[in-house]
Amino acid sequence: MPPRPQSPADGIAWVTGASSGIGRVVAAKLAGEGWRVVVSARGADALASLAAEHSGKIIPVPLDMADADAVAAAVAHIEAAHGPIALAVLNAGIYLPVRGEDLTLEPFRRSIDVNLTGTVAALVPLIDAMKARRSGQIAVVSSVAGYTGLPTSAAYGATKAALFNLCESLKFDLDRLGILVQVVSPGFVDTPATKSNPFPMPFLISVEVAAERIVKGLKRSAFEITFPRRFTTILKLLRILPYGLYFPLVKRATGWR
Repeated sequence: MPPRPQSPADGIAWVTGASSGIGRVVAAKLAGEGWRVVVSARGADALASLAAEHSGKIIPVPLDMADADAVAAAVAHIEAAHGPIALAVLNAGIYLPVRGEDLTLEPFRRSIDVNLTGTVAALVPLIDAMKARRSGQIAVVSSVAGYTGLPTSAAYGATKAALFNLCESLKFDLDRLGILVQVVSPGFVDTPATKSNPFPMPFLISVEVAAERIVKGLKRSAFEITFPRRFTTILKLLRILPYGLYFPLVKRATGWR
């Protein structure tokens, strides 16, 4: 039987990176659709306020995704205290701008710890639990910055590209285990992180719209949930162009000088 999208009847949802931005709104929307949602992030106060807004439907479990042991313990605690995790939205991530003229190691180290290793730290116990049940759904939030190299995105884009490869590779095995794996590829979303981008952001959308697209995509079995489609299609086409065309076009589109 092929993997299928999960429903509230199958268990609970777990959303990471839920203290603000896309994760917070996705958690709220899932709660509005009947899910009991466990939310995690480092910001305990922000999680508590989110839970207070959705009494009884959202459960805060503060967590630093860069701490692999804490992530494994959190998954075990959630399943024991609140029920099986049927749907996991692994959204926790950071964006640290990088400029070639001021290159340092730390932004890469931190980005890998949170965006890539933190995701894998969650996948390990999640898959272990889901394969025993032969069902489950995991959505990993990547970014269109993982499609191609973009200005200031050397660290962020590298980790997001790794998430695409990770999910593509795991899909072959997870399909056989009854676990639906999806990758979420948002374009530019109006969040505090994108406000620091020093270039125009075409097709910029609100957090509310982004969350709506994600929740809608979670109800389907498509591998990729991507939006806005016109923009993401353009980026996918750009990545197959010869570099002699790619770099001038991206410089022109971003106003990069």
